Formats: sequence, structure tokens, C-alpha cells
Amino acid sequence: MVFLAIHQRSDVLPSRLAASFINMRKIKYLLTSIVMSMSAASALSDELSETGQFLDGFAAVVNDGVVLKSELNRQTDLIIQRATEQGIELPPAHILLEQVLERLIVEEIQMQRADRIGIQISDQMLNTAISRIADQAGFSFEELPQILAQDGVDYGEYRRDMRRQMTLEQLRQIDVTSRISVSPREIQQCLADLENNVVVESSYRLAHILISIPESATADQILEAEEEANLVYSRLEDGADFGRLAIRYSDSQTGLEGGDLGWREGNQLPTMFSDVVGNMSIGDYSKPIRTISGFHLVKILDLRGVIQKSEIEQSLVRHILITPDEIIDEETAKQRLEDAVERIRGGEDFGEVAKLLSDDPGSANNGGDMGWTNPGTFVPEFEEVANNLELGVMSEPFRSRFGWHVIEVLDRRIYDNTEDLKEQSCVQRVQNSKLANESELWVRRIRDEAFVDSRI
Repeated sequence: MVFLAIHQRSDVLPSRLAASFINMRKIKYLLTSIVMSMSAASALSDELSETGQFLDGFAAVVNDGVVLKSELNRQTDLIIQRATEQGIELPPAHILLEQVLERLIVEEIQMQRADRIGIQISDQMLNTAISRIADQAGFSFEELPQILAQDGVDYGEYRRDMRRQMTLEQLRQIDVTSRISVSPREIQQCLADLENNVVVESSYRLAHILISIPESATADQILEAEEEANLVYSRLEDGADFGRLAIRYSDSQTGLEGGDLGWREGNQLPTMFSDVVGNMSIGDYSKPIRTISGFHLVKILDLRGVIQKSEIEQSLVRHILITPDEIIDEETAKQRLEDAVERIRGGEDFGEVAKLLSDDPGSANNGGDMGWTNPGTFVPEFEEVANNLELGVMSEPFRSRFGWHVIEVLDRRIYDNTEDLKEQSCVQRVQNSKLANESELWVRRIRDEAFVDSRI
């Protein structure tokens, strides 16, 4: 419904960032990972002129943009530093450099695409995302700059990196996830699986290795990829470390992180994974799995159960919205709403006044009725007023980012939303079962369509 325009956007955060912040002992590791994606710091390997001035150059030309050598060197240095701290063996220097450059090229292509279609992350959205991460770690939004500074991370650079990651997430949502259709039949089949499927009732922390094949691969290319996947599996059988093999061989975007995919609920695993992990235990790894994008190997790093029962407090809310614009200024908008409040208090029907005056097209025709809403549905300033209102009492006019509101909470109830969550999870599961291949194909397509001139 259109009234959802006043609802708070649910921004997808990189799960690895949020999960790492929860464990305070891993904050330093997290911040090191964050720095790897920032674009303003100096690299240890940056070159200086005789006068001490910084000299930079192009590592690659990507369409009408570039990847700087300084960025390539800096990220490579940080990967080496992190691998040294963790005792991880890296591939030869020239292979590592190629892997890092390829990731930077793909990110540059994606950021250019995001800019063309107008994706923008507002300060409010960014602050909300950072606040959630800080809350999960047990400290406040205001404390974050100091905590970052203790680990040598500039807060401004941290914000720029978070904005970049959120931009890339929104781009993937638009270009990939939103285009994956889910049929009612697929949802019903998924719900049936929930009844007795151990996989969908568990959460998995997985690692992944992808040996990719070209989109229009020849038989020889497919055979070559299969042989490489079998070689990786053979080395695993001989006791090799999965993470090190991922860094050396994986074509996935998570390869340089040792293939770590973070925590995934079982009902959100791609089908190619859910079909095999049910018979695996912690530490087990699969044989190569053939898909359209290549050959995959997956390992269970950790495993835990999922709580199914869920209850929430819902509110039945109606409102009137007056939005200031080029014609109606702030004072006029507020006065119109105050006049409407007086009319309602004088005996006129709230619903009829809403139909005549409200600028929210999604609820105005329903007399301002927004139906039963869940916690977190609205922007904070709206939800705070709604949560503090007594039933049947109309609020005073107040301002949100969308305009001037007056609201009334008609009822509240405790609602068992377990089945709703299961259905939502099924939609996500079906999407994710298609997402891995679709994402790999999408990255491959935009990479093939781009003009790239590597200077390394």
C-alpha cells in the first residue's frame, strides 16, 4: 500500500559486520576488515616523489572510472597483515594481487551502476544502520567514534565505507533479488518442508569455495573447472585448511575472507547447500556441487538451533498527514492539521476528515486507517508517539520527516506471528535458493559488459 511511504526503510546490512560487532572480543578484527574497504587512508606501499609528494597511478581503467594503485596496494597490504595475524597462508603475490584487483574492479562497476540508477544512502539511513550495529555491541552511537579511534580507524572513513556497502546491498536488491519471482506453490512446498526438515530449523555458519565456469562454457572449460574442483576436494581430503584453499582457489567474492559466508538460517540457504548440509556435521565439507555458475564446495563452520515461537504487540493506528511543499509551507501545513484536530474534537468524524485532508494516498481513502502494524513499521518519530498514546486518544500534531501528523491508536493486541515469519522465511528461502546463481551470473554479466583496461 502507498501509505508505506511513511514507514521506515529496512536496510540490509552486511551480516558479517553486524555479527562481528556482537562479539566484543572480535571488534579489532572487524575494524581491520572495515578498513580494507575504505578509500582514503595511505597504503604502506604508496610511492613518494623526491620532494615527499604522494604519487598515484591507475591499477585499472573501468568504464569512465578508475581503480587506483594506492587502493590496490593498501588493500593488498591489509590482507597480508590480517593473514599474518591469523596464520593463514596466502597464494603467491601475483595471484593475490590479481584477486584483489578483480574485486576492486567489480565493486567499481557496481558503484557506477548504482550511481546511474540513482541509489543514494541518506545520512538518516546511515545513522540508523550504524546505531543498530552499536546497539548489538552494547555501546551507544555517540561512543562509536572513540571506539573506532582506539583501533586506529577514522570515523569519517568508517561512515564512507558503510555507505558504500549499503549502496552495494541496495543495488543487489534491485538488480538481482527483486527480480527473482516466488510462486505460491513454492511457498506452500517450503511450508510443508518446515514441518519435518531439520535443515530449515537450524542456523549454519558456512564457508564456500566456487570454481566458476564461463557463461557459454565449452566442454573443455567445464572439464577444466571440474578437475580444479576435484583437486581442491582432494587437498581437503589430505588435511588442507578450507579457508586457505578458498583464498587460493575460490572465484567467489568471499574468497579472500576464507570463503566465510557468515551465519545463515537454514530456511534461507541456497538449495545447492540445503540439499547437502542436512547430512553434515560441524567441520564437515561437501564434495564438489555442480550448478550453472560452476562447482561449489561448502563446509559447516558452526551450527545452532532456531527459535520458532514468536509473539509481538501490534497496534491498530489511523492518522492524517499534511505534507509541506512548494505551495504549502511549514506553518500553513501545521495550521491545517491543527484546524482538522479542532473539527474532530468538535464532533466531526476522524475518518471523514482524513479522507478530505490527508496527503497519504495509501490510507486516506480508508479514513486514515493503517491496519494492524508491527513494531518497527514506522519511522522512529512516528512510532514513539504511537507507543505512548492511550487507546482512543488523539495525539497533538507532530512533525516527522514526511510532514505533519495527527494519529490515534484504536487498539493493541498480542499477536502470534510465528506463521507469518515462517511464510516470510519461505519467501526468502526460495529467493535465496536462486540468489547464489543469479548473483554470480549478474556479476559476470556486468563485468563482461564493462570496459576494463588493467594496468598491472
